[in-house]
This record gives sequence, structure tokens and C-alpha cells, in this order.
Amino acid sequence: MAYRKLNRTSSQRKALLRDLTTDLIINERITTTEARAKELRSAVEKMITLGKKGDLHHRRQAAAFVRHELSDVRVDGEGEEGEVVVETALQKLFGELASRYAERQGGYTRILKLGQRQGDGAPMVIIELV
Repeated sequence: MAYRKLNRTSSQRKALLRDLTTDLIINERITTTEARAKELRSAVEKMITLGKKGDLHHRRQAAAFVRHELSDVRVDGEGEEGEVVVETALQKLFGELASRYAERQGGYTRILKLGQRQGDGAPMVIIELV
């Protein structure tokens, strides 16, 4: 098979990858097990490629996969006249990340090995956006 089952049913596996993908888009760096990170890399790279294409069809495809979570809340402007700007993970994907990787032809993630988890000895890694 072309993917890891991660000891889960298909619906649980899809939910796990959706959550991890959304978290990586928002935080740009997460710590997880090596098997999850290697599987996550494929999903994240597909989402960034959709973000780079940028039209409505690709935005809807990404919206079907990425969770609707807040990425950033900030105030633009000065004093009491400032506007509150709320940015979701999807907006960050199609705005900031798409422009950052516009010239790059893939390879948007990096996996760094950390060692083994204390409890069960699972190999842990940091996966981050380059």
C-alpha cells in the first residue's frame, strides 16, 4: 500500500491527518512521532501546492480538508480606530504560505529527529515548514 495505516480506521486516520495538517499550517512547527510526520508531509505538501494555485476550485478543495480554526487575531491600525483582523488556517495557507513558497517547486517541510519518547520508546521528530 502507498500509505501508513497508523493503527487506525480510515476515518480516524483522515481526522488525524486533517488535525495535524491544520496545526502545522497554523504553528509552522509541531512535535509528533516519525510515522505520523512522514505521512503528514504528503498531506501538507499537497495543501501548499493547492495554496500556490490559488483559484476558487483549489481553495474549495483545501477547505474540504483543512479544519476551520483561527490562525491569528490582531488589531490593524492605531488606538481605538484599529480593525480587528481574524485570520483562519485556510487564509494563512492561501496568503502567507502561498507567497512564501511561490518560487519553490516542492519540499516545503523538514523533519528533524529528536530521539525516543519516554513512555513507549516511539521515535519522535519535529516537522516544520522550511
